[in-house]
Amino acid sequence: MAAHAPLLVVLLGLTLPLLFFPGAEAGEVGVCWGTVADNLPSPAAVVQLLKRQSITMVRIYDTDRGVIRALANTGIKLMVSLPNEQLASAASSPPFARQWVQDNVAAFYPTTRINGVAVGNEVFDMAKGLTQQLVPAMRNVQAALAGLGLDGAIKVSTPVAFTALKKSWPPSEGAFQDDIAQSVMRPMVAFLRQTGSPFMINVYPFRAYLDDPQHISVAYWTFQPNDGVVDPDTGRRYYNLYDAQMDAVRYAIRSVSPGSVRASVTTQDAGGNDDDILLTSSEIGCSDWKIPKKHCKNFANGLIAHTLGASSARAKHTSGLLDSVGAGAGATSAYIFALFNEDKKSDDSERNFGLFYPDMQPVYDVDFVHGSGPVTPAPAPASSWCVANAGVGDARMQAALDYACGHGADCGAIQPGARCFSPDTKVAHATYAMNDYYQRHGRASQACDFNGAGSIVYQQPSICDPSQAASWCVARAEVGDARLQAALDWACGHGADCSAIQRGGRCFDPDTKVAHASYAFNDYYQRNGRASSACDFAGAGSIVYQAPKIGNCQLRSKA
Repeated sequence: MAAHAPLLVVLLGLTLPLLFFPGAEAGEVGVCWGTVADNLPSPAAVVQLLKRQSITMVRIYDTDRGVIRALANTGIKLMVSLPNEQLASAASSPPFARQWVQDNVAAFYPTTRINGVAVGNEVFDMAKGLTQQLVPAMRNVQAALAGLGLDGAIKVSTPVAFTALKKSWPPSEGAFQDDIAQSVMRPMVAFLRQTGSPFMINVYPFRAYLDDPQHISVAYWTFQPNDGVVDPDTGRRYYNLYDAQMDAVRYAIRSVSPGSVRASVTTQDAGGNDDDILLTSSEIGCSDWKIPKKHCKNFANGLIAHTLGASSARAKHTSGLLDSVGAGAGATSAYIFALFNEDKKSDDSERNFGLFYPDMQPVYDVDFVHGSGPVTPAPAPASSWCVANAGVGDARMQAALDYACGHGADCGAIQPGARCFSPDTKVAHATYAMNDYYQRHGRASQACDFNGAGSIVYQQPSICDPSQAASWCVARAEVGDARLQAALDWACGHGADCSAIQRGGRCFDPDTKVAHASYAFNDYYQRNGRASSACDFAGAGSIVYQAPKIGNCQLRSKA
């Protein structure tokens, strides 16, 4: 992150990063673990903090061996970085790139779950002289991973500063700076499409607010209730600055490389193009130097709720994902900048981005499991539900459904093939989403308004309860035996009871990698409460809702 990166102020200027890798079923929120300080706790102590906070992803700005080793055997996903200082060498010398990957990635994988390499950081802002070498360096690092058979599990990208856009408002007119649009961004997007890697963008909404508080409200950038802002070209209404700016990036990508820009890997299953590109963020945060802590707290928790809830709904319930941009659904995963306040940063703002002080006490409370929406008063009685008013028509129910799924409701269960997809009607799906939103917001009456599309009832309606439905985790054969073996070993070494698939065990036959991996994956998944993240296995696992048949062995399900 550039210390003094100039902000593009076109009503909605922003600088915020997020990151997603293929294989994740739902969105995740991680942290950027910076170390520009002389008073930070040891890596081992930090890892314990990450575990206590249920943080599942980390991005670092180098390849610090102490950090990488501390994350070994934790299951925490790690993105490492090739710094700008080594970019020229990686671009001009394939042998240098191969050795760098061997020493800094392959030497630690899969014991440490490295899932990404960031080549450079905000090169267009921080190292403009290296701009033309960026894509060649990315290609050489990718080739080195491919040579080691790691390119399927570890993706290569580069964090792009939001100032790479020359225009971000209205989002539908988003475009890259002229000097990089065709010469760098076009080949970069082609590379990312070819390799199935994410486009990483850095954005910081609070800075846009500081630059233009007359037009950008606190509620708008902190995910609080507001009237929204309308793109005059498309008529789309945005209820948070983050979505608007991410859509601007989508349109900019589309302008240099026509094709689909999606926020979720599941879009392809719904009919997306094979060359879709994933839009993700690698850095997003809030400095409390000039911003009250309560605003930073609302922003962080709102971002988490938005990412965890909205990502699983995007495949079906956001407009424009399959054949156009304009998704308005942010990105699939995000790294919050930063884990700690860092006292050796260049200015006061940079030193105050931390979620935690160096003594590991929280700067403000953040819930990495659920996030939270706005605080709402006067809840309705405990036994109450929110249901859709069928009389308002499909258009208004769809709008309410999109809003709920995009503002914290967990809509994963109403996706095609999921536990509550049937009945596939607008009123059933809207009722599910609106009620989930209502319950998450303390059953406040205004949380079931949806512009008249929702009603509170006091007798339990027939709403699907996904927690009561059976589900299983099975192995994806297409990832290959090597990745299945690595994931199988991990599951058996982290709590799964694999005795039944030992030679002579009741589920040893069929003696195939996919059968044994499915047994181990499912046992781990069931033991961990059927959480979607417990069936990730670096993209090797998949959740199904019909009992799988593996020879004569029956996989267990809690339900």
